[in-house]
Amino acid sequence: MTSVRPNLKPDVLKSITAWNTRTGRSVWLTKSNDWSEDISEAVILKGDDAERALEKARHQQSLIVEPYFMEVSDDGRPAGRETLREQIRVQGPSIPTFGSAE
Repeated sequence: MTSVRPNLKPDVLKSITAWNTRTGRSVWLTKSNDWSEDISEAVILKGDDAERALEKARHQQSLIVEPYFMEVSDDGRPAGRETLREQIRVQGPSIPTFGSAE
């Protein structure tokens, strides 16, 4: 897996994801231009609307860092070449937990 993200064509459905600066958790841009940790609240974009939204997100450095497009299906689920990477971001860390430390 590479950190270089694919360039998505304008007509590809996409959402904008980033990391919350306060918590470090993955967040997605919502229809109300807020950020949510719940991918089901993510707005689905394409074309010029997507480009404008990403440009606005890049100026919200006090709230989020490294916003980028992720390809989604019409129901908002991760799709395309980066599907595995984005599913891991949705579900959280891929390391097991073995109970509490007491």
